[in-house]
Amino acid sequence: MTTALITGGNRGLGRATALALAGAGLDVVVTYRVHAEEARDVVDRIEALGRRAAALPLDVGDPSTFPAFRSALRAHLPDGRLDVLVNNAGSALYRGLDAVTEPEVDRVVAEHLKGPLFLTQVIADLLADGARVVNVSSALTRITLAGSGPYASAKAAVEALTRYQALELAPRGITVNVVAPGAVPTDFGDGHLREDPQLQEAVTQSTALGRLATPGDVADAITGLVTASGSWVTGQRIEASGGLRL
Repeated sequence: MTTALITGGNRGLGRATALALAGAGLDVVVTYRVHAEEARDVVDRIEALGRRAAALPLDVGDPSTFPAFRSALRAHLPDGRLDVLVNNAGSALYRGLDAVTEPEVDRVVAEHLKGPLFLTQVIADLLADGARVVNVSSALTRITLAGSGPYASAKAAVEALTRYQALELAPRGITVNVVAPGAVPTDFGDGHLREDPQLQEAVTQSTALGRLATPGDVADAITGLVTASGSWVTGQRIEASGGLRL
């Protein structure tokens, strides 16, 4: 196993996953939509670990750009093959069902469903036989929180997609799974959890392990899944939430 691609790898969970995979001995390509300087910092940190790294621009909400991205990605695969794909990129949407707009729903569906579907399709020929694919979902597909319905629905759709990807890619020995993080205080959603002490306390009180997650907690779950779980786990949903609302 040599090379991994993490979409949205410039910050948050994607950044932590990129660094964790590099620490596990993989070369890493990260994508970013904006904040190229953050992506460059991730590349520098990976290279400091002795691994190859690259950062490529990508808007996962615009599948029309995926063929050009495939060509750019191919140039950064020394053996022409990709061993790990983590479909992580996407933005938040906190809006009640009575107020959400069609353009907002179109955006989250494009980023969180169409992005993983069509990106995986377009680069499927670059995936090595026996590769590992992880789609990132959310604990909000299991628990309900007012104002999260459209976002959670898009994530529920990618969980269904994962099972079909696992089935259709299985003849090549490719596994496809979902990792569903719980609440993590990052920049996601404009840092709504990170900036709200009362919400942090509520999450902590509802979490069996009794603390807030770190990006590294989720990154470790993804890294373990793709490097140490073997080839017999596929089509599964793994929640990395510390036991949120058990």
